[in-house]
Amino acid sequence: MSKQAISREVERLVNGMEVSDGAGVRLLRVLTHDLQRRLDPFLMLDEFRSDNPDDYIAGFPDHPHRGFETVTYMLDGRMRHRDSTGQEGLLGPGGVQWMTAGRGLVHSEIPEQQDGLMHGFQLWVNLPAKNKMIDPWYRDIPSAEIPERDTAAGSHLRLIAGEVDGQAAAIQRLDTEPLYLDVHLAGGQSEFFAIPAGHNAFLYVYQGEVQAGSHEQVVGQRQMAILANDGAASGIRVNSTQPSRFLLLAGKPLNEPIAQWGPFVMNTRAELEAAADDFRNGRF
Repeated sequence: MSKQAISREVERLVNGMEVSDGAGVRLLRVLTHDLQRRLDPFLMLDEFRSDNPDDYIAGFPDHPHRGFETVTYMLDGRMRHRDSTGQEGLLGPGGVQWMTAGRGLVHSEIPEQQDGLMHGFQLWVNLPAKNKMIDPWYRDIPSAEIPERDTAAGSHLRLIAGEVDGQAAAIQRLDTEPLYLDVHLAGGQSEFFAIPAGHNAFLYVYQGEVQAGSHEQVVGQRQMAILANDGAASGIRVNSTQPSRFLLLAGKPLNEPIAQWGPFVMNTRAELEAAADDFRNGRF
């Protein structure tokens, strides 16, 4: 985390869109469809956050996916998941599920608590054309198995994907090479986070407020900052005047056509039609 490196700047601030998904789960859609090309390989980021069970308790009943990966990160609450391959698991506070939908599966995600805070994120990461029809796969990673580290300046990092200063995170991916960090800053801190050249990147503040880039662009709570990708910078400088937490994500663009219809993400309309036909006829 070199203090001398050149920082990327904030290209644009994005305020999320309140939506309802699943069986009426209220959430904030931060990375929306219109940003998919700009933030390739990332397709979507949702934050679900409520202490009212009516906002989330019905969860996400059986629904299909094909052609991409989902990454669910829980901060508070528990989520039970089941899928059409017979797999089942319970995702608890601090845990991550990384699922590769590949050629297709049907799964459900249902909260398992009657009251209290439910807070977490779901990220969609695209798959390259060569891997869109691979066998489905997922891994549940409990909180204790996510690598953590403290920086010299006093920040605390949770390493979900990629690596930091040679320390591997919980998950590695060859084609998209994602970096996924949960960063906790105390007030008055300044940190520099390396981002691979050419990767599209953004940060999302879910608690507090930070200043990003050498121009110290203020990024408020529940705002996403899209980071410039001009090739000159080697990372992002982030400062905090108050205790703050944010997600930092970066990925290698696939630079392939994106064709999406709801829960199917392929490269062509014909592939989408085939996915819908396979789902209707029970071939998932």
